[in-house]
Amino acid sequence: MPIATPEVYNEMLDRAKAGKFAYPAINVTSSQTLHAALRGFAEAESDGIIQMSTGGAEFLGGQHSKDMVTGAVALAEFAHIVAKKYDITVALHTDHCPKDKLDGYVRPLLAVSEERVARGENPLFQSHMWDGSAETLADNLTIGQELLERARAAKIILEVEITPTGGEEDGVSHEINDSLYTTVDDAIRTAEALGLGEKGRYLLAASFGNVHGVYKPGNVVLRPELLKELNEGVGAKYGKASPFDFVFHGGSGSTEQEIATALENGVVKMNIDTDTQYAFTRPVVDHMFKNYDGVLKVDGEVGSKKLYDPRTWGKAAEASMAARVLEACQNLRSTGTKIK
Repeated sequence: MPIATPEVYNEMLDRAKAGKFAYPAINVTSSQTLHAALRGFAEAESDGIIQMSTGGAEFLGGQHSKDMVTGAVALAEFAHIVAKKYDITVALHTDHCPKDKLDGYVRPLLAVSEERVARGENPLFQSHMWDGSAETLADNLTIGQELLERARAAKIILEVEITPTGGEEDGVSHEINDSLYTTVDDAIRTAEALGLGEKGRYLLAASFGNVHGVYKPGNVVLRPELLKELNEGVGAKYGKASPFDFVFHGGSGSTEQEIATALENGVVKMNIDTDTQYAFTRPVVDHMFKNYDGVLKVDGEVGSKKLYDPRTWGKAAEASMAARVLEACQNLRSTGTKIK
């Protein structure tokens, strides 16, 4: 069971919350990066989450048509086959999807899973993200209600981002300012609109100073202790301890202490993209620089097929990214926690 069933995915998230660890959610854009993520999880003996953003899915769809749904479905189907060779369980997730891309990405993918469930099968993806952070909170939650209802019927978990994450990802950008901190009132309004599980399970990407990308120290002020305030504020109103399952966005470059505090306060999923992109690319650059006259036909020579063969540098890229995924599992305390 390499791809989690809906029941197993719920169990994974429950185990993470109870054990105060989180699953690395690794963005992938190719079969190579998918294998790197799976390999890293397997070497860490950790279950995990594989995810595709709109830009990643568009890239996977090929530059001829750039069709996001085709790209996402194709890699998901591929993952269902190749993941069987890895002794871990992974969930498939779609990352940031803003309002203007819902009709071209999340809604069609929900329809794919609805059809599968109607046939008695499991959904193709285990969770989808709705990124309404650029909308008013009222509009964000209204759309969230519609998507949560459909997700629940298709046995899918929804992820919602209710307030902005700074920086830029796939064309969605927010300034780095005081709006990057979710308030207790924001969290209460979310609970009022989406419930606390009775309307369908969702993951909450609350903002505590998060910024996409990597910034030099001092430019970003993370306050992971804010998550405790949100849980306590909503928990007191509804009589439910630790009501939210939090997602850590914009975590690249975070300190070990910041990550540890976030885990203690309810984070069960942490997105990792920038660091794994660099880990994948770095050995490729090293190979090209060191073998310049082999990968190029310089001065009329023929180069070296063994050096410009994509398998040569691709293997190094996979190994490097897998090592970074292993490191993420260690930082998030998921190492050795795989479901037996």
